Amino acid sequence: MTPQSIASFSLTGKVALVTGGASGIGTGIAAVLAEAGATVVIADIEEPKAAKQVAALTEAGHSAGAVHIDLADEASIVRGCAEVVSRYGTPWVLVNNAGLQDRQLLLEGTAAEWDRMNKVNGRGPFLMTREIARAMVATKGQGGRIVNIATAALVGSIVKGLSAYVGSKGALFALSRASALELVDYGITVNTVLPGGVATPGAIAAKGPPVEGPARRRPPLGVCEPRDIGAAVLFFATPAARYITNQVLAVDGGFSVT
Repeated sequence: MTPQSIASFSLTGKVALVTGGASGIGTGIAAVLAEAGATVVIADIEEPKAAKQVAALTEAGHSAGAVHIDLADEASIVRGCAEVVSRYGTPWVLVNNAGLQDRQLLLEGTAAEWDRMNKVNGRGPFLMTREIARAMVATKGQGGRIVNIATAALVGSIVKGLSAYVGSKGALFALSRASALELVDYGITVNTVLPGGVATPGAIAAKGPPVEGPARRRPPLGVCEPRDIGAAVLFFATPAARYITNQVLAVDGGFSVT
């Protein structure tokens, strides 16, 4: 058996496509993947923020670019994914990170909010996976990595008002399992990261009722930062993780042991 070298944890020469990479957790994911050598393409609806992140990465000596994609619009996803492949080449890794996270109490819930949340958090990643996996499969023998960012609220780190949010992330988690099976024959792995509490402007500014529930407890290791989620994504994205698919990794600061 040939031992794996540290090079198997490198993404040099590979393209990484990160949705929602212009802010929040996405910035940490994009930075870590870029530091590992990947050309990082930020797919985001916020073009000025995406440009700012690309500038920060390139100024740090990394390779980066951006493409405008609205996850609520299928035509935008199809067009944006085709642009990525044309400009940068077929991605080695797709990170389905972008998502809405506002809260609405169940008894006050509306179908409109449920649909809005699921359109971006559930349907969007399905369409991104479909388009990028098609490109990965067309590049015969390349394989690839898909990493979905769900939430630790699926396993206990939850507060009130997350029925639509957790429902949509539950759909994403189920998509991981189904797509892992359908893509395994092509050497494409699909795994899921479950972030716990992460200190981001988006989380702080999320609309909804006052935060109340188990997730208010401070995790033993403290609140995570975006780069902590990026580290988990990097592991799944590397060639070293070639035999790992359909797996789940919670990055929750030790919340699960409290």
